[in-house]
Amino acid sequence: MPSLTRKMKRPATRFRAAAAISAAVALTLPLTGCTSMKTTAPSAARAQAGAAVRAAFGTVDCRRAKCIALTFDAGPSEHSARLLDILKEKKVQATFFLLGKRHIEKYPELVRRMADEGHEVASHTWDHKILTRISPAEIREELRRPNEEIERLTGHKPTLMRPPQGRTNGTVQKIAREQGLAEILWSVTAKDYRTNDSGLIRERVLQQSSRDGIILLHDLYPGTVPAVPGIIDALKERGYVFVTVPQLLAPGKAEPGTVYRP
Repeated sequence: MPSLTRKMKRPATRFRAAAAISAAVALTLPLTGCTSMKTTAPSAARAQAGAAVRAAFGTVDCRRAKCIALTFDAGPSEHSARLLDILKEKKVQATFFLLGKRHIEKYPELVRRMADEGHEVASHTWDHKILTRISPAEIREELRRPNEEIERLTGHKPTLMRPPQGRTNGTVQKIAREQGLAEILWSVTAKDYRTNDSGLIRERVLQQSSRDGIILLHDLYPGTVPAVPGIIDALKERGYVFVTVPQLLAPGKAEPGTVYRP
């Protein structure tokens, strides 16, 4: 993912140019960027809760069901309302990792709607700064501000965050723990920052999806939202059940300071 908020004023020029470079780095992170960091799989989180514990979120028990989580980064955006319409129609709940500056600030009504319609509302930092490159004080500010705004708008403080570009380290984990946040990475990415071809986005997601997967998409790109109905329909046909990230971990719970990745 690029540094989104610095380029929103001219999305057709500087924003897309930077996106192609920065997001290419993000694609490698699930394989290389955090190999030295301890991560926890959703199945491990569930097992840690104990076999006799009932699932704590909703009616889906991912110990038995073939679950997958649909997540969206870097919103809200001009496309988010249409996405929410689609999710409502398809009866699917998603997890939204929201940016603060020029996103939550610009679309507060969409943040409220996401929460009201049962989606998990989480943080993608305030200004999309790479957390491993800034000071501890700046990390705290990047995490604190969206949490406060989301809590003000929805009445609930986020418990999950996704670090920009998936980049994390011991310092980030420590500060996330202090602020009550678990870090959520991903297993499926469609490179939707590189193409407006909705068919291609759909195929990339379907090729990579597997049980307990976490799908990363970005609802601010024009080709992404039109791909979502086909993604949902095809995965449902394969027997998948869509859940939020907390449902994916249940009956385990996201532990602050822990990094989760399928």
